Amino acid sequence: MTEQIRVAVAGAGGRMGKEVVKMVLEDPDFRLVAAVNLSDEGLDAGTLVGLPACGVTLSKDLELALVEGKPQVLVDFTTPQSAYANTVTAIKHGVRPVIGTTGFTPEQIEDLDKQCQERGIGGLIAPNFSIGAILMMKFAAQAAKYFPHLEIIEYHGDQKLDAPSGTAVKTAELIAMNREELRQGNPNEEETIDGARGGYYNGFRIHSVRLPGVFAQQEVIFGGFGQTLKIRHDSYERAGYMPGVNLAIKKVLEYEGLIYGFEHFVD
Repeated sequence: MTEQIRVAVAGAGGRMGKEVVKMVLEDPDFRLVAAVNLSDEGLDAGTLVGLPACGVTLSKDLELALVEGKPQVLVDFTTPQSAYANTVTAIKHGVRPVIGTTGFTPEQIEDLDKQCQERGIGGLIAPNFSIGAILMMKFAAQAAKYFPHLEIIEYHGDQKLDAPSGTAVKTAELIAMNREELRQGNPNEEETIDGARGGYYNGFRIHSVRLPGVFAQQEVIFGGFGQTLKIRHDSYERAGYMPGVNLAIKKVLEYEGLIYGFEHFVD
């Protein structure tokens, strides 16, 4: 039997965090050694997710949890305000970060990559862990070679903090690698309501929809002469992200430096 991978979870009491805790506890390849959350301190992590008690209790102090638990990997699903500091703390202790929180700036990603390389460890920031969403991004990037006129529409619940989503931004970045900047639409176009045309990126537009009852969807619409092409991905529940998180925990042990984008783990 191979040695179990020691895993810590930050944001363990959140909706995504609970799914990660449950996945780690149910996978024989993993061992949960720390669970961090700002609330529910002292509660058993297994009990928190509806499983038998596992002996790991929730802590508010990430640094103390890393020192005591000695994890190899930290999975972070917290908030944009705390994820950067959590990642710095993990790297300082030689713990490989797997970050599902979005909102990192390019400068922060570059800085974290440098820190990982200095410590000789790998790390991952992934706007989306859904394998289906990764394929949607890859297909869209390929289609942009042939359909340079496009727009991105992404849909999330009304409590999402960042707009556009990390998935939309990553999709736009991948498309831009295969498409020269092309300012679309009528050159004399005028918005009579500010923001009606959405956010501008590399000549195309990104639209963010925020409504209660929506989980996570994205579509990329391509327009050509006499035809349109739509590439869409829909997520219906958080459990759908867990196969990707599982793979990321295992793969991050093989890398050195910080990787931005889960697509690098999906051939």
